[in-house]
Amino acid sequence: MFLSFSDYFSFELMWTRIPKLVEKIPITLELAGLAFLISIILGLLIAVVRFKEIKVLNQIAKVFLSLIRGTPMLIQLYVAYYGIPAILRFINSVFNTGIDTNIIPKIVYAFLALGIYQSAFTSETIRAALLSVDKGEIEAAHAMGMTYPQILRRIIIPEALENAMPGIANSLIGLVKGTSLASTCGIIEITYQNSLIAGRDYRYLEGYVALAIIYWIITIILEQVFKIIERKIRIPEQPLPIDSENNNDTNNKKGIKGFFKKYFKKDKKESKINIDSSY
Repeated sequence: MFLSFSDYFSFELMWTRIPKLVEKIPITLELAGLAFLISIILGLLIAVVRFKEIKVLNQIAKVFLSLIRGTPMLIQLYVAYYGIPAILRFINSVFNTGIDTNIIPKIVYAFLALGIYQSAFTSETIRAALLSVDKGEIEAAHAMGMTYPQILRRIIIPEALENAMPGIANSLIGLVKGTSLASTCGIIEITYQNSLIAGRDYRYLEGYVALAIIYWIITIILEQVFKIIERKIRIPEQPLPIDSENNNDTNNKKGIKGFFKKYFKKDKKESKINIDSSY
């Protein structure tokens, strides 16, 4: 007995799965958005501490980064899901605060764990962007009489933000894909939704292919959004001054020939003048 291709994979079933999975996209985006907000705030604080090299806090930040980056995200989700309620129950038993851990939504543990995990990588992106700002521009701003808040607003933050934007975009995209692990906290997002649906007919492959298409489309949309943001915040380069004396057709020719005529012809004239003046 021969089996047809549809017995292994059904395109029709895959397309019917997509609308059912799309229903849970708001939960996925909400989870990724909250985690992204935490990662930006915490990552910025860690980056400033390491950029300023504050003695005690800098050492604590290094240990934190080593711990977070050295353990899997899945383990951190389990620790957050079981550890945070245990800590709250311990505090409640000691100080009698009356905190009921059962009323805390599960999504809180998930976006806290995801945000803390991603903050370790976002902080390095922001710190590298801060270090990329030319110190000469900062010194020139000091010489012009600018205060440090003015330097931050006009020089450091615009340049650092432009340099950090690609890394920040990767952080958000990574968080969107990382939400697929939030099912460990009992959150029904699109990946867990597929597991529930596929558990009825045991056709998992069609659902996972549909999931891949959905994640791919979300990633493409986010990439285009961040490209627009990058164009908006890009610092325009200063235009080169126009030399009216040398602005002729010979010097404006494109290509290698025009380049050599523009830059090396002038050097020959200057060298000739220097030779003649030596007599």
